[in-house]
Amino acid sequence: MRALFAVAALLLLSMPARADPPKLAVFDFELLDTSLEGEMRGPQADEHDRLIRISDQVRRQVAETSKFQLLDISPVKAAAEGSNLQACGGCDVQYAQRIGADLVITGVMKKISTLILNLTIFVRDVHTGQLITAMNADFRGNTDESWTRATSYLVRNRLLAPNYGKPQP
Repeated sequence: MRALFAVAALLLLSMPARADPPKLAVFDFELLDTSLEGEMRGPQADEHDRLIRISDQVRRQVAETSKFQLLDISPVKAAAEGSNLQACGGCDVQYAQRIGADLVITGVMKKISTLILNLTIFVRDVHTGQLITAMNADFRGNTDESWTRATSYLVRNRLLAPNYGKPQP
């Protein structure tokens, strides 16, 4: 019996160690409203709520996999919300460094009109500050459903796709 345990222990020790998944910070997405409606009416509560909803959706979809280790952004959330993460010169990377992330996700919803929108999700390497990838989806309709579907599509088919980040032949 001891010999069996010794063999099992030897096998476990000789197996290559599995690397932990990269630590990921996902910041709340931002809105860039270039529409006439936005110019006339200003920021809208329903669009702000949608931004929070799709940011949480990305976190939820990522957390349901073992591809990344999702980090709590609450220690830097207020600072991130007070910044324009798309134009702050890398503050997203600095905030992610503070919480020990390897990767950071930011996103921007560009509202061209009530009908035409574009969602872009950016993934950066926190250690180098380099952009790893940007993925985007154009879609029609400024509704909860259209925002949710566009987000789900990008996360499912780009960010969490089986070959994401692997060299293609």
